[in-house]
Amino acid sequence: MNNKYTLCFDTCLDKMYVVLQKDNEILSSEVIENHDSKYHSAFLISTIEKILNKNSIKPENLSLIGINIGPGSFTGIRACTTTARVMAQQLDIKATGISSLEILTEAFKKVKKPAKPILTALDARKNMVYLYLNNEIKGAISLDEVKKLADSGEYEVLTDNKLISIIGGTSYQTLELPLGETLAMLTIEKSKNDECNWQKLKPLYIQPPPMG
Repeated sequence: MNNKYTLCFDTCLDKMYVVLQKDNEILSSEVIENHDSKYHSAFLISTIEKILNKNSIKPENLSLIGINIGPGSFTGIRACTTTARVMAQQLDIKATGISSLEILTEAFKKVKKPAKPILTALDARKNMVYLYLNNEIKGAISLDEVKKLADSGEYEVLTDNKLISIIGGTSYQTLELPLGETLAMLTIEKSKNDECNWQKLKPLYIQPPPMG
């Protein structure tokens, strides 16, 4: 079997998604939400197995893994990155990571097609915001500074449910964004210009993870 299968997954945001792609065709896409007291990342391995079995694909048929490396849930970031690194090392295949900020921005473009540049802002707690602007991660910026940018009227604002009442715009959590398909697309694009070594795959902690 020709090894051109790409597996992508994300446990960093409020919903987990897993996508299997061959060339430019999406073969399967699964979305998992939190179940009672169990965080959705607890279902990552079983969901991967489900998708591979559904398509009669063995792990050794994979050639590339793409994941969301953050920012987002620290638990989700660790689960995503660790799983990808272990799988890529054991299978001796490529693996790469894309930030949640870029994934959300590109997915939003597919749905909204905004006329203005997109300002993507996610809650980072303690009056800080993860900011993505002009195709660049700006880091963890003060909420007041991001609000000034949002209020300028120069940008289409994409944010989350926690910040929308403060900076306005659109919450990604109210939209049906093609996140899995977008992650797969970005993974393929990056693999063309990058060696995608699993050893370079690291969590994107813009702020230090909590202690303990």
